[in-house]
This record gives sequence, C-alpha cells and structure tokens, in this order.
Amino acid sequence: MKLQEVLLKAMAKKITWWAAAEIIGVSDRTMRRMREKLERDGYAGLADRRKGKASSHRVPLKTAEEVLRLYQEQYSDFNVRHFHEKLRELHQIEISYTWVYQALTGAGLIAKKRRRAPHRRRRERRPLPGMLLHIDGSKHRWFQDDRWYDLIVILDDATSEIHYAQLVEEESTRTVMAGLWEVIEAQGLFCALYSDRGSHFFITPKAGGKVDKLRLTQVGRAMKELGVQMLAAYSPQARGRSERSFGTWQGRLPQELRVAGIRDVAGANRFLRERYIAEFNTKFRVPATGKGTAFRRCSRSDLQWIFTVQTERIVARDNTVAIGDRSWQIGKSRFRNTLAGCRVTIHEHLDETVSIRFGPHTVGRFDAEGAPLNPVPKRKQAA
Repeated sequence: MKLQEVLLKAMAKKITWWAAAEIIGVSDRTMRRMREKLERDGYAGLADRRKGKASSHRVPLKTAEEVLRLYQEQYSDFNVRHFHEKLRELHQIEISYTWVYQALTGAGLIAKKRRRAPHRRRRERRPLPGMLLHIDGSKHRWFQDDRWYDLIVILDDATSEIHYAQLVEEESTRTVMAGLWEVIEAQGLFCALYSDRGSHFFITPKAGGKVDKLRLTQVGRAMKELGVQMLAAYSPQARGRSERSFGTWQGRLPQELRVAGIRDVAGANRFLRERYIAEFNTKFRVPATGKGTAFRRCSRSDLQWIFTVQTERIVARDNTVAIGDRSWQIGKSRFRNTLAGCRVTIHEHLDETVSIRFGPHTVGRFDAEGAPLNPVPKRKQAA
C-alpha cells in the first residue's frame, strides 16, 4: 500500500494514525511528526517530488479531512464529479477535481476507474437544435428504495439540451404523447424523432428485426400528421447520446431528490420542472455548431385531437360503440337522427376523457367513467 493511501485512510478515519504508523513501518514518534507536518504544510497529494519544490496543490489537513468526512457522511452515493460540484456550491471548498478523485480513491472510498474500452468514433451531432430529438425512458430506483419508475427524457441531438423530463409509473403511448405534446407547445415542431423500437413507437413483425414503416402505432400516426420523421435505433450503441445522458441522470437525480427531501412522484416532477432541468442544462448543454434553429412554429390548432389514442368503430343499431368491455351511448345529433352503421373514430384523450367523432363532428364526449360531457378537452398539465 502506498504511503499516500495510508495517510488518506487515516484522514478518513478508516484506520487510526497509530495503525497507519504500523502499516508504514515507522514509530509512533515519527508518525506524530508526519501528522504535524501535514497540519503545518498541508497534504500535497499531487506533489512532484522530482523537482524538489513544494507542491502548488497542497491542501490543509483540516480541509482534506473535511472533504473525506463530507463524502462519507453526506455524499457517499454521489459520483466524484457531482460531489466536486457540491463542495464548491454548498461548502465553498475550492479544490481541483483531480485532487478529490485521487483522495477518494486513495482512501478506499471509491473504486478506481477501469480502463476504457477501445476507441470508437462518435456520430456527429446535428448542426441545429430541432433537427433531431431523442426520446427514451429509463427504469430505475429514483427514490433509492424498492420503487421503480420510468424517467422519460426528450433530448436535443445538437446541444444535449433537455426539453422534457418526467417520472411516470411506466413508459407508454400516453406518457410518451404527453412529453411530445409539451415539447411542441413550448419549442415548436421539430424535424425528426429518434427512439428505440418499443411497441409504442414502432411495430416490429419479427423480434429483433426491422420495423414496419407502413403500419403505424398511435405515436407514429401522430408524428406523421405533424410531418415529423421517425427514426428507429437498432442497438443501444446507436442511442449512445441518450444512453450517456441517462447514465448522468442515474448518477445525479436520486441524490438530488434525497438531498431535497422529495419522496413522491408529484414532488419529483415539480422539482424537475421548476428547478432541476434548468440546472442540468446549465451544466451539460453544449453550443450547436450551426446558427439558428430548426424548430418551427406549430400552426396546428388541433393538438388535443392529434395526441389521442384513436380507434375506428362501426356504430351499433342501438347507437352505441364499444372498445372491449367499455361502451358509450351516442345521442341524437343536429344533422341526423341516428348514426347506426356509420364509421366513427373514438378518441381517448390523455386526461382519460373520451370523444367520439363522425368526420369533423364531435357526436359524444364522456369522462373517464363514461358519463356524458360537453366541452372539448384541454391539455392536462403533467404533475
């Protein structure tokens, strides 16, 4: 064991100073002198002894001990970069990232990094924001307990800016639509959407095979109506940008939620909207290589109809339509007495209400329990 590692373990109180003396093979008196020297001159974890000069990276012993104490008592689940940021932001300890990393590894508080895999060339970013957005979900124990939730994130390929991030029970057609709708309302229409081959994005006739571009899912149909191209990823490596982003989310968000004392999904989503997405973007957003934006204003006024789960049905002779064990009674309309035998479209809205349309006409509106309603549904803000 190196001398520096033994001293760091003693500073971290993982061993006593007298045990350190025994490991190093010096007397108690010599160890006392070494400790006095550390208190006087500081810990030079990065000293270059070949030059015979005092290191410019010396850290006072009390500061070094405080850093190690803070990591063990408050930040043991933080990665080094995240912990280093907290030292600066919350504790006003201005020391280099390299010193913190070497101190934590030397004290045995974190494992040393493995050697990197062979070099691979990274795909070039799109030059303008809005040219390509990544959407993906990550199932994780975000509250550091036995509860699993999906974090849905929509990320810009050009800048790595997060346009949307919310925790949901499960990634699904409705939760994906809610995120896309919010981004379009806030930023405008984008050119292309990149995703995995999940069943709410694509229909894949053969497991692991190519997607069927002619048969559209509900999300695919909505994107086609808006003129947004959908691109399918065929491997995790192809989604490298979003995969790396999720590695960062998993290494930071659970700890931020713990420090903020947040234990429920509603509180976590408020925290994301009101504070953390902006903080995340400040740290990790990069400049686009081109000038301008590919986002364009959405001229459609019917997003509340596009972002629905749509099913066509033939109206029964008693003027009812059904999906599974749910059925709805259509009343009389002003343009005809009965719709029996007509083809209608059932729109299941994201707020769980249901609309039935015959051509451009809304012939029925119902709440989640099937009771009749009147007004056209408005977009429900996610918690």
